[in-house]
Amino acid sequence: MSKLDQLIEEALRTEDRAILEATEEQGWFQLGLAQFQGKLGWVTWVVMIVQVALFVIGAYCAVQFFAAGDMLLALKWGLPGAVLILMALQMKLSLMPQIQADRVLRELKRTQLMLAERRG
Repeated sequence: MSKLDQLIEEALRTEDRAILEATEEQGWFQLGLAQFQGKLGWVTWVVMIVQVALFVIGAYCAVQFFAAGDMLLALKWGLPGAVLILMALQMKLSLMPQIQADRVLRELKRTQLMLAERRG
């Protein structure tokens, strides 16, 4: 915890401590799991379900690719498998901007809280 965080915590009244705890910095896994809650939580659930389905189908295609004896058959399994796995990865990475936006909003709330304390 930085000195600035300690000063903020000391300056707060008891009713503002709940706000401070709500805007407290979260770890990587907490940020990721927070995406499943709130107004847009359902979008995250849909993205993750589709992502898992794409990965499973892509993994099946990859297994068939390595088991194929003919080059044309290997190409028919390998290309869709690679595309599906890349699509699954891209869908998972599509959640990163929202995680970053949540971090920025949390810090903005902390800044607003600091300004409110200065005025009050």
